[in-house]
Amino acid sequence: MHAGRRFKLREVLYWTRRDILFYLVLGSVPTLLYQLLDWKWLTIPWVPIAMIGTAVAFIVGFKNNATYNRLWEARQIYGAIVNSSRSWTIMAIDFVTPPAGKDFDPGELQRIRTRLVHRHIAWLHALRYQLRAPRAWEHMIKVYNREFRKAYPVDEQDGNQLADALSGLISAEEKALVTGKSNVATQLIAQQSKDLRELHAQGLLHELRHVEMQNMLVDLYGQQGKCEQIKNFPYPRQYATLNLMFVRLFNTLVPFGMLGEFAKLGEGFVWLTIPFTALVAWVFMMMERIGESTENPFEGSANDVPITAMTRSIEIDLREMLGESDVPKPLQPVNHILM
Repeated sequence: MHAGRRFKLREVLYWTRRDILFYLVLGSVPTLLYQLLDWKWLTIPWVPIAMIGTAVAFIVGFKNNATYNRLWEARQIYGAIVNSSRSWTIMAIDFVTPPAGKDFDPGELQRIRTRLVHRHIAWLHALRYQLRAPRAWEHMIKVYNREFRKAYPVDEQDGNQLADALSGLISAEEKALVTGKSNVATQLIAQQSKDLRELHAQGLLHELRHVEMQNMLVDLYGQQGKCEQIKNFPYPRQYATLNLMFVRLFNTLVPFGMLGEFAKLGEGFVWLTIPFTALVAWVFMMMERIGESTENPFEGSANDVPITAMTRSIEIDLREMLGESDVPKPLQPVNHILM
């Protein structure tokens, strides 16, 4: 997520410099043929090109609206996870109590509560790692995104393996058990349910409180499933493919339509076809690129939901609720990007 006032012009130009160069060349070729070889037949009437451009603008607008909805839905889901995480911690602290009149070691009671909360933090880390796993349809592998990330690095906090992130949050035996499964986050919630069942059997969790905490686990499963739905179901490929093809078609036709229009102004004005082709094509390509950059809100781009920073914020809240002193620092934006 970009956490500054706006993207700087030099950042945008760096991100799209390959497109700018390509469209400068695209505008130059027909212009040189028109002027130097006198190929006047290259001109195309502007009216049909303008009609195509109008249609393309509508299609691009539809895609951008749809992809923004995916981004906003992902942000709402993670906001719900923030709220549910705090609620789970309150329940773990206040609901896990010994029966009235029964003595119980306060230190052991605190260790049980800490175990439940730390396992939840482990679930948050497991979920974010799973959501950051690349998919074939995502765009971070594209050269302009890789070059932008190299020029403007960010603090991803994902350099280590998931097993390292889980260390200190769950026992070594439990870590070996869950990391051997295909969906670590799912297994961690299953371990929470098993733990609640045992606490209920020991009399440390009243029947009604047990039901409430189980319902909270069901809610967390629901939020995880919604995240996985967005992650594993891409913006429909037929729309994404045709949208890009139509933008490229229009941009290819632009210089052939501009030749005739600038020629009407005088012989020397024909050369303006080159910069104006690049300008018009750049605008349409940027509109397409904006939609592309919000298609997959968990892939780790500069425009994604900052699930790493949100996970850190939740972890800070939960550890402070437990009364812990060893609390990590909030993640800060690097180059105005918060991951």
